[in-house]
Order: sequence, then structure tokens, then C-alpha cells
Amino acid sequence: MNAQGQSRRDFLAGSMAAVTAVGAGRLLGSDERISIALRGSAEHVISIWLGGGMGQIDTFDPKRKGDAKAKVPGSYYNSIDTAVSGVQLCEHLSRLAPLMDRVTVVRSVHHDVIDEHAAATNRMHTGRPIGGTVTYPSFGSIIAHERGAASEDAPPYVLIGYPNVTRGPGFLGAKAGYLYLTDTTQGPAGLTRPDGITVERQTRRESLLRYAQNERAQKLRGAHRKESEYEETLWQSLKLSGPSFMNGFRLESEPESLRNSYGGEFGQRCLLARRLIERGVRFLEVGHNLNFLNGAGWDVHNQGIEKQHELIREMDQALSTLMMDLEEKKLLDKTLIVITTEFGRPPEFDSGGGRGHQGSAFSCVLAGGGLKHRGAFGETDELSKKIVSSPVSVPDFFATILATVQVDYSKNLYDGDRPVPVTDNGQPIKELFA
Repeated sequence: MNAQGQSRRDFLAGSMAAVTAVGAGRLLGSDERISIALRGSAEHVISIWLGGGMGQIDTFDPKRKGDAKAKVPGSYYNSIDTAVSGVQLCEHLSRLAPLMDRVTVVRSVHHDVIDEHAAATNRMHTGRPIGGTVTYPSFGSIIAHERGAASEDAPPYVLIGYPNVTRGPGFLGAKAGYLYLTDTTQGPAGLTRPDGITVERQTRRESLLRYAQNERAQKLRGAHRKESEYEETLWQSLKLSGPSFMNGFRLESEPESLRNSYGGEFGQRCLLARRLIERGVRFLEVGHNLNFLNGAGWDVHNQGIEKQHELIREMDQALSTLMMDLEEKKLLDKTLIVITTEFGRPPEFDSGGGRGHQGSAFSCVLAGGGLKHRGAFGETDELSKKIVSSPVSVPDFFATILATVQVDYSKNLYDGDRPVPVTDNGQPIKELFA
């Protein structure tokens, strides 16, 4: 080839390389190129849901003391120091305070949802607004879909609390759905075999069911995907009704001292979550509070705030015991504990002495999971009303969870042929990854 031809080829090759580099730079900034490689090492998630709206200023982001009667804005309780210098908590989180080196309170979470419970609950489970033609999956279902169960003898996703569409699989289908229960004294009602159904009798029933399904499949060749997924789910439920999985619900097999250290009903839910993690469940949501200790749960308008400390103490006892229990069993680094809620609470008091809703700045919590914890991330102003540094969107928070549990937060899921970004383009908090 002559010099002119060589020169032309080199010019074209260099031009194509430059175009590719420029295009990649436009599609993915330098910071994003760094963060897209973030990947944790956790295998499980225990997600604690504080329905009603936990007030960050009265729990994980305390500020100067206020006065409800005099309508002076501020925290309802005194603050205490923790194991992390400069990071304080509400005085009723005294058991968690010494463990804050294993925790990061993300104090700068925010969303633009109208401060209404149903819409905010949806946003804090799916990361998306309500509306449109797509039914989005919850982040629990996304993890179940991407990672599956950690054992063949367990479901990927368990909900300990009341079922709701916001926790569901959306367009991902039944295989990414959840198994739920509300009573920790027994297993899920749908998996509990009636008295008198022996293993032999159950085996005969399953053989008959399999024969009937095979006959049906011959007549309906090329069955729809949803029908196939339904049958797979059916067979999984039959398998889970056996002793291997159901024995996980026998909390009485745990030492009495440990059961007592977890506390009441919420604590028993957390203990059950640990037992199910050991059996291979990938993702658990634990709802708090079932019986509204203060008459209002975390939705502390008016007089509901007067006994809010009972909720906080119950959470403190259960959460601190769960962390130490997991650590003793060498599971804390493998299990990410997440605390989320609809929104936070403003520093001002309402006419009844309680607090309203605030989605513009609130706290969510990450613990364990092998992260590089720092006690707190992000900062709000002197009354926890506005974010002043390191804002974290809901998609960013979800991307952090997914990255921690080894799910690609940059990928697309598919609703039919339609690509749907898994976290609405969220980016993980890179400071939490080694």
C-alpha cells in the first residue's frame, strides 16, 4: 500500500476511535464509569419497613431540642453520642449507638412525591411514580428475579407483613413474587398441611396433580408464559410445604434468652428473618409495626407522638439484637439490613403537638452487608428540613442496595420488548464501597 493509502487508513481509524470515545463520554460521564463497576459481596437483604413515615429528626438525624407545647421546632427527644465520632442518634436508640460503626444512616434521601402514604409507599418500593402503562416491580422482586433463592429449599422473597401490590413483581411475573405471612407463631397458612396429611398421602396427591398437568400440557401445546410460571410457582409451594423449609418457622427451637432479647412481635419477626436467611431466602421485608403500640404507628400526627418512643425502643431492641445475632453467626457481612419508610417528618409541630409529612429530606438506613460504613452519609440543615450536602435520590438508594447484593444496577429489565432501566438510572453511593 502506498504512503497516501496508509495515511488515509490511519486517519479513518483515528477518527473512528475519537468518535467512539466522544460518544462514550456523552453516554457515560467519568464519575459514572467509575461507579458502574461497583459491586458488593452481600448475599441477602433484610428490609425493615416503617409504615406511616418515620420522623428522621426524632430518630436517626436528631437536631436541637424543640418544644411541642410551645410550638418551637426541633427534635422531640435528647440526642446521644455513638461509636462514630460526630454522629448522634435519638436517646431511645441507645442499644444501636455502640454499633454505629456497622451502620450508615443516609440522611439525605429525598423524593418529589406528594406527601400521601399510598403514593409514597409505591415510590419507596418501586422507585417509580404511579401511572403510565407499566406496572413496575418492587426492588425485592428485582433482587428475587436477578439472584433467585440461595437454596433450592427456599423461596427467593418473603414478606412478613401484609401483602400489597407495591411489594409485588409487576411485569416480572409470578416467579419474582413473594411468600407472605403475618403471624410468626406458625408458617404461611397456604403452606401448612392439614392434620392427617402424611408424607405418603401428599406424595400420591402430587403424582396425580403432575399427571393431570401433563395431560393438559399435551392439549395446550405452546402454553402462555404466565401459565407456565403459575405452574412452576405451584410446584415450588408444594415443595416448600415440606419440613425442610417449614421448620424455619419453629421459633421455639431457639434459646429462650435469645428470643427474649429480640423483644415482642416485631423482634420475633426479625428473629424469623434471620432463620429464613439461613435457609436460603434471598430477600425479606419485615413490617413494623403490626399492633400500633402508640395508637398511630409511625404516622405521628397529633397525640400519636406522645408514645412514639415506645416504637423507637422496640425497633432499637430488635435491630441491635438482629445485628449482633447475625454477626455472631458470621452472617452480618453477607446480609444487608435496610430500613425504609414513606417519608420523614418536618421539625415543626402541628396543632395537636405531632408532626406532618416531609419527603424533601429524610433518612433511610443501611447496616452490615460488607459495606464501608461511616455512621452517616449526607447532611441536612440545622432542623433536618433541607439537604445541604450529598443528596441521594430514591433510585440512587436502590442502586446502592442492588450493587451491594451483586445485582447490575445499570442494566435494563424488559416489559415484553420494552426496555426498562432497573433503577431509573440511579447511581450507588460510591463512598460505601471498598
